[in-house]
Amino acid sequence: SYREDKGFDHFKVALSVGVQKMVHSKCAGVAFTIEPDSGHNNFVMINGGWGLGEYIVQGKINPDTFLVFKPTLAVIEKRLGTKKLKLVQSEEGNKEMRVSIEEREKFVLSDEEIKKLAEYCIAIEKHYKMPMDIEWAKDVKLYILQARPETVHAIKKKNLVEVYKLKQRGKLIIKGEAVGRKIGQGIANVIESVDEIHRFKPGQILVTDMTDPDWEPIMKIASGIVTNRGGRTSHCAIVSRELGIPAVIGTNNATRIIKSGQKLTVDCSEGEGRVYEGLLKFEKQNIDVEKLPKTKTKIYVNLGIPEQALSIAQLPVDGVGLARLEFIINSYIGIHPLHLIKIDRPEFFIDKLAAGIAKIAAAFYPRPVIVRLSDFKSNEYANLKGGKKYEPEESNPMLGWRGASRYYDQKFLPAFRLECKGLKKVRDEFGLINVKAMIPFCRTPEEGRRVISIMESEGLKRKNGFEIWCMAEVPSNIILADEFSRVFDGFSIGSNDLTQLVLGLDRDSEQVAHLFDERDEAVKRMISQLIKTAHKYGKPVSICGQGPSDFPDFTEFLVREGIDSISLNPDVALQTKILVNEIEKS
Repeated sequence: SYREDKGFDHFKVALSVGVQKMVHSKCAGVAFTIEPDSGHNNFVMINGGWGLGEYIVQGKINPDTFLVFKPTLAVIEKRLGTKKLKLVQSEEGNKEMRVSIEEREKFVLSDEEIKKLAEYCIAIEKHYKMPMDIEWAKDVKLYILQARPETVHAIKKKNLVEVYKLKQRGKLIIKGEAVGRKIGQGIANVIESVDEIHRFKPGQILVTDMTDPDWEPIMKIASGIVTNRGGRTSHCAIVSRELGIPAVIGTNNATRIIKSGQKLTVDCSEGEGRVYEGLLKFEKQNIDVEKLPKTKTKIYVNLGIPEQALSIAQLPVDGVGLARLEFIINSYIGIHPLHLIKIDRPEFFIDKLAAGIAKIAAAFYPRPVIVRLSDFKSNEYANLKGGKKYEPEESNPMLGWRGASRYYDQKFLPAFRLECKGLKKVRDEFGLINVKAMIPFCRTPEEGRRVISIMESEGLKRKNGFEIWCMAEVPSNIILADEFSRVFDGFSIGSNDLTQLVLGLDRDSEQVAHLFDERDEAVKRMISQLIKTAHKYGKPVSICGQGPSDFPDFTEFLVREGIDSISLNPDVALQTKILVNEIEKS
């Protein structure tokens, strides 16, 4: 079937018979020497399950997933699969068994084994000089069973970047693993058995338990695929990538929740697989990166969702100007850090925070990634599990206990130390020395010095390229820019907060929303003053607020004032790069 699809002459494909010793697999799986959905080359992605590897390839189980950063062999992400079944060898032949609860809750490989396997994979890729798709098994030792070229990203045009963006949101029906970074939509057709595939029509969304090669005739004509079972190296995932069809896999119960005839949008564009009700609006851009100009003003992106980083990092941008910790804390952790300390689980916070930061930093490595330390307000912290007992009720949290003022406060200091430990782990253990830190809402130079002193006591010293920046969003940051320049290594303008504080309005209030405009002359004069003063002291200035993403004329003002970098929402980064080039030439 594959030879037919690809137009190979059947008589020019030589077949061979290999005779080899069999591995008595305790666990097995698949590895790619690139991240298989985004095609990012900084990673080895490993899947594993108990017993023989057949059930992983077939998609019968949801396997463990490990993401390894190639330059340092750091294991930056580990996800536990459900692994409910295993195929094991016996004297009567291979037989299926249920996996014990104890084994389900245990990773199939240790960190050392993951690193060793990744090392083997990198050596194989180096030998063949191309990305590879590898099968492995473990008895007492790790064995490589098979290696073949990766067949999706290897044949893509390297200079073309495809960017999909959902323009509206609908009712979320189900979530799972995302295969690819595309969006597809159509009418759902729930098919439980291969005997019923004749019912499937071109352009429909295939909803099924799992797929195998018998399903390929209808997979080719689907506009999206949703499965109950399967990991990112299952048959469904591999074929969907080759066909360029978005698939949401491993949802557990899609065939029960989704009904035939429903209109669906399958969204894999943000790194997590989501299935929405209805045919939602989306857009697709094809960008030829070779035609994009180089600019003196650096173009960064704002980012908070680690799963998006692997795709966005392939855009021709200069780094991340704002990596927000709030999304990682909300989605990866969901528990107030002081509550985790109370229940004796501080390592959970450190490890999850480090994993989220590391995924972004590794995707953009070696380009700089500026991580803004937590900027939750008291009402937002209170919404985290266990948070209400640690947070005050403030009449105006926007102007209250947030940013730097929290970090050195004895009530919050133990939680801030966890953030520092997470950041240190990313730089020291994972080797991601492209990470820099940024302090938000720092009202006075003395606050800055106190926070930096705490960071240094946690081992975050300014060496090996580590810098500490100030978020310039309080008027005092600009008025005393000369003093702040003696404390910090750079500034990044938070134009949203700066605008509200210069104009004296609450940006959350609908009553005064019409007055909110970062292009107001008062705000622009503040920005101009900061750039001049910071440059006088040799400090770079960036901007990471919403303004440049929304208003081209504001971007032009920034470039003409000599700003060093502009950090934007990813969907407008490349258009802004073209605009900046035109401004710089004029």
